[in-house]
Amino acid sequence: MENVYFFKALSSPTRLKIVKALLKKEHCACDIPPIVGKAQPTVSLELKKLVNYGILERHKEGTRCIYRVAGGRVKFLLDTILSDKA
Repeated sequence: MENVYFFKALSSPTRLKIVKALLKKEHCACDIPPIVGKAQPTVSLELKKLVNYGILERHKEGTRCIYRVAGGRVKFLLDTILSDKA
């Protein structure tokens, strides 16, 4: 992943809220709109962008789509950037 795309992905307040929520634990797409205070279509679009940027991963559980922060390097960078100590 190129660094410019990583930071571009985090430039949206909505995407940043989504990422912060998913750093704590994975969530179903249907649980995210109330967390970030946006409508489902907006959240779906932002989730798609975050997956395309390589920030998030998704998997299906029945009919539910579950999102989580992509592993390793991405999680380390996000934890570092978004920590209260930074």
